[in-house]
Amino acid sequence: MLRCPECSAEIDVDEDEVEEGEILSCPECECELEVSQTHPVALNPISDDLDEEEDDEEEDDEEDAEDEDKFDENGDLLEDDEDDDEEEDE
Repeated sequence: MLRCPECSAEIDVDEDEVEEGEILSCPECECELEVSQTHPVALNPISDDLDEEEDDEEEDDEEDAEDEDKFDENGDLLEDDEDDDEEEDE
């Protein structure tokens, strides 16, 4: 019988049938657990920090994209002065 490392609830899984890397879910706290080793079976909680980091990166990417384009108070896209200079040179 395995126990959840977060809440110590029993997890009804056959220890001989789990594989390393397998994801289990605690029936009590609903924490996702990864099997980190099989003999003896060791469970590690999968951190939500990874999901939060990915979300933060996506938000940063969106902010960067917004910074590249400049808009006036009406929401119209302002032309970039650098682009005008390049067109004049051609």
